[in-house]
Amino acid sequence: MTDSLSVPLDLTSACELLRPINCLNSQPISDRSLVQAAVHRVAAASDYQILGICANTLAEGIQALKTYGAALGYQPQLDLAPIEGAVYIKFNPKSALCYADRYSGDYRGVLISCQSAYESGLNEMFGHLPLDLFTDAADG
Repeated sequence: MTDSLSVPLDLTSACELLRPINCLNSQPISDRSLVQAAVHRVAAASDYQILGICANTLAEGIQALKTYGAALGYQPQLDLAPIEGAVYIKFNPKSALCYADRYSGDYRGVLISCQSAYESGLNEMFGHLPLDLFTDAADG
């Protein structure tokens, strides 16, 4: 597997790659390392990223938060109150806010909201990206 940090990708290409990956597109991702590189590239072009995770279970959501957090250089608080059924987890590294709540929607995946202090920076949301996009990177 290619190291996602070594795949050369400019910001325009990264955004063009990530924009079509959304809750309405159920196509499997053919090149995970390229999508990982695109996530790293958009993260580098923004000041910080807010994560929104829609998962079938709290455990699945926490695993996604853990792996995406690690990939983006964050250490989110993972001791969330137990919730049965589908969940939505929100993590804001700037405020250290991390909470989970019941989720009744049909979508599953990770939303990455890129935040920049200046208009010239990247202020855009991508996703729903696969919950397990960075699982191999965190486990290996």
